[in-house]
Amino acid sequence: MKLRPLRIGLIGQGFMGRAHSNAFQQVGRFFDVPFELRLQVLCGRDRGRLAAAAARWGWSEIETDWRRVIERPDIDLVDIAVPNALHAPIAIAATQAGKAVLCEKPMAVSAEEARRMAEAARKVRTMVWFNYRRVPAVAFAKQLIDEGRIGRVFHYRAAYLQQWGTDPSRPPGWKTDRAQAGSGALGDLLSHVVDLALYLNGAVTEAQTLQHTFQQGRDVDDATLALVRFANGSIGSLEATRYAVGCRNTNRFEIHGDRGMARFNLEDLNRLEFLDATEPPGLQGPRNLLVTGPDHPYWRNFWKPGHGIGYEHTFVAALADFLTALGSDEPFHPDFDDGLRVQIVLDTLADAARTGQRTPVALR
Repeated sequence: MKLRPLRIGLIGQGFMGRAHSNAFQQVGRFFDVPFELRLQVLCGRDRGRLAAAAARWGWSEIETDWRRVIERPDIDLVDIAVPNALHAPIAIAATQAGKAVLCEKPMAVSAEEARRMAEAARKVRTMVWFNYRRVPAVAFAKQLIDEGRIGRVFHYRAAYLQQWGTDPSRPPGWKTDRAQAGSGALGDLLSHVVDLALYLNGAVTEAQTLQHTFQQGRDVDDATLALVRFANGSIGSLEATRYAVGCRNTNRFEIHGDRGMARFNLEDLNRLEFLDATEPPGLQGPRNLLVTGPDHPYWRNFWKPGHGIGYEHTFVAALADFLTALGSDEPFHPDFDDGLRVQIVLDTLADAARTGQRTPVALR
């Protein structure tokens, strides 16, 4: 069967540009997707590095002006992997040109920007790269929750912990510049935490927040810690920091309910801890489940049971689900409306930190 061509322009050649390029190259090798992906143009600011990246990842052409990418009639989908302050102008221009749009997280630097992006995208398909939803162990946790295996939730605790803020040899970069990033650990790391919290445990209704900047002269938060209430009656803590010495990339959550418990850590991404509290007391204890099949999310797409996957496969699975939805006109999540909901929570957390008050979340 001849597949429909889907012509792609990727804007951004850095770390996320590599992750996305790999996903575009690999998705058809693991999933039956309804498109033939054509990597038309890679866009970035450094022409020398850009040419090398395009050659390595199979992009046909290079460009240094994102506006020219969007203007091209031979581009069907625009993928945004640039500093956060550029997300809104690029996404809005791309959606107005009728392109499908994929956007790195956080979707925007404010809820107002995210709202304008979502409104502009009403007639096109969108995705926010909250790729951790596609970790098989996370998707399996969602399945257990939806099946009622956790029961009534009491507590949801989550943290994204990194240590690179303490590295004196690391150049400051755009992630520590408010003009380019919008925020620090809040947008960079806590956006993932908030997305998974909304995905697994539902809407956040109010928050109290503490933010701190450890590096003198820096204008973004190095750490954010929030206490939150959820619409389902549970309470939780959401934390992100770049100063957690000993944690390279710890993205973890745990959920406690009246029927069970689930616990996950990205640094051991093929495993999920689960406790079934309906078993006799003498048999209760956390099970360390290897979520690589059989009967686990995506197990037929990657390797045989017991053979682990890695970070890069989460982007492949996210892209595959988007392409499948795009080809069938089925709903896809997380889209720009989901990204807006995350940004509303992030803005609320920042407001609560500034005022020192318990702050309600205005869902729209």
